[in-house]
Amino acid sequence: MVEWRTSEGLTDYRAAEAFMEARAGAIARGEAEELIWLLEHPPLYTAGTSARPEDLLAPERFPVFPSKRGGQYTYHGPGQRIVYVMLDVGARGRDVRAFVRQLERWVIATLAHFGVKGEIREGRIGVWVVRPEKPPAPDGSPREDKIAAIGIRLRRWISFHGISINVEPDLEHFSGIVPCGIAGHGVTSLVDLGLPVGMEDVDLALRETFGGVFGAAAR
Repeated sequence: MVEWRTSEGLTDYRAAEAFMEARAGAIARGEAEELIWLLEHPPLYTAGTSARPEDLLAPERFPVFPSKRGGQYTYHGPGQRIVYVMLDVGARGRDVRAFVRQLERWVIATLAHFGVKGEIREGRIGVWVVRPEKPPAPDGSPREDKIAAIGIRLRRWISFHGISINVEPDLEHFSGIVPCGIAGHGVTSLVDLGLPVGMEDVDLALRETFGGVFGAAAR
């Protein structure tokens, strides 16, 4: 069984990190269940272990937190569903790439609940949505916007950090960074795509699709 927890309001980033590290340690010692934690953060930027200084375009705009997760710069803020995953990857095959693919499939299955086709792209982290109604890219290819980001860390084969899905954040806030180091592409959200979707709708879809990807029941 995997415990699910939802926090109301906005959760301090450093407090969330401290909680995740403590919980991951307890899971590794067999003292706690695996956990999926759903929350929102106040507006902030995080710098993953591969972040490049030049990708932080507006360093004074919001607090910037160096993070131990993989990846580059990301934005977190109200209207974005943060999904922190504290799961035993060691017991799930010890294959980090396969685990990341599971996270991607989980996001894609969740988006499909709302009729949104999420896709992954070689060399581009996260989940993307094709926007045929927008002008094409300079090379003539269809425009694509990012709707979800993924960044994890493992300690003793227990994961923490995880996923962010754009439900209804202020998309202009992403302009202060090059999201995940990927230039030339936009960012979207479920509401930006014209869907009247709220956080509770996304939470329900996450729960309904979790078992089909990870083969575990939610508690």
